[in-house]
Amino acid sequence: MEIYVVKAGDNVDSIAGSYEIEADDLIYDNQLIYPYELAVGQALFIGTGQREQDLTISVSGYAYPFINRWVLGQTLPFLSELPVFSYGFTYEGDLIPPLWDDQWMVDLALEDGTQPILTLTPFGSDGQFNNMLISSVVNNSEYSQRLIQNLLMLMGEKGYQGVDIDFEFILAKDRDAFTAFVGQVADSMRANGYHTSVALAPKTSADQQGLLYEGKDYPAIGAAADHVLLMTYEWGYTYGPPMAVAPINQVRRVVSYAATEIPREKIDLGIPNYGYDWKLPFERGVTKAVTLGNVEAVRLAVERGAEIRFDGLAMSPFFNYTDPADGSLHEVWFEDVRSLQAKFDLIKEYGLRGCGYWTVMQWFRANWLLLAENFYVRK
Repeated sequence: MEIYVVKAGDNVDSIAGSYEIEADDLIYDNQLIYPYELAVGQALFIGTGQREQDLTISVSGYAYPFINRWVLGQTLPFLSELPVFSYGFTYEGDLIPPLWDDQWMVDLALEDGTQPILTLTPFGSDGQFNNMLISSVVNNSEYSQRLIQNLLMLMGEKGYQGVDIDFEFILAKDRDAFTAFVGQVADSMRANGYHTSVALAPKTSADQQGLLYEGKDYPAIGAAADHVLLMTYEWGYTYGPPMAVAPINQVRRVVSYAATEIPREKIDLGIPNYGYDWKLPFERGVTKAVTLGNVEAVRLAVERGAEIRFDGLAMSPFFNYTDPADGSLHEVWFEDVRSLQAKFDLIKEYGLRGCGYWTVMQWFRANWLLLAENFYVRK
């Protein structure tokens, strides 16, 4: 496996010829669209063509029930777990199902040998995280036990193999109650043959300030849960200034801290499967970035004649372009095989349990082929 960065004058045939591979394989692996134009600075996956492999790390990928069936079918062979997003709950601990049917995802995952995971989130009626829902349940034993029993009943009915607790913006005063709740869920799940994971905001120190961080006790949650996911993304986000979504220098800080508080064999590294397009100049409170897929980002660069550059500190690709519709300048940050390789190297360096993707709603073939080259062994 190699990664090739496109130079001026390159084309698909010349690159394929230099590696003595079929041009069709290069096109297929990198999801190139006819007439197969390339962007200067674009990173291409150059594979071996061998596809029979066994998974050696844990790999999960969040998906909504409205995911395209073909995309999910393509992705499942690379996943050990499929967290379905998501189930909510009331103040009294009654479950609220997703708006779309999730049973087909559970069935498809089980058929493929992938564990379907029920993701539990405290979403309010506005679709946003509601820490009052968290407070109500974790501080009331009757409500928490009702929620746990409802989870067990539903998992038995639908075939879920575990639960993922994705609670965000937990109040600092609810920190210990939340940790106790995680322990109760995990104990109940283990007693019934299931496992429990917790999504963790990306802390870099025990006393980190902020609503995202103060309610999460890394060592206590790491001890209570079977494994955790570090949500190491969203440095660059919808309402923030243009920057890498998951800059490796910041991701490393989170992993370095987490590894001192949680057993490494319990830690999954969060990986974004998307990028953002910001209209410039950035105005806080006004600018809203547009989310786009990684393949889509490269196609945009090709269409606009933009050169893709690579930030050596963040280890992330980006480019600027001018929108011909209104003449506005844009900045795009996304993930490619170079930025993904940096994250895979971090997983290996720290001996982590595996990785988890937010989300697998869009198919990025080169990512999965690169993952296979890094973490699978040949049959």
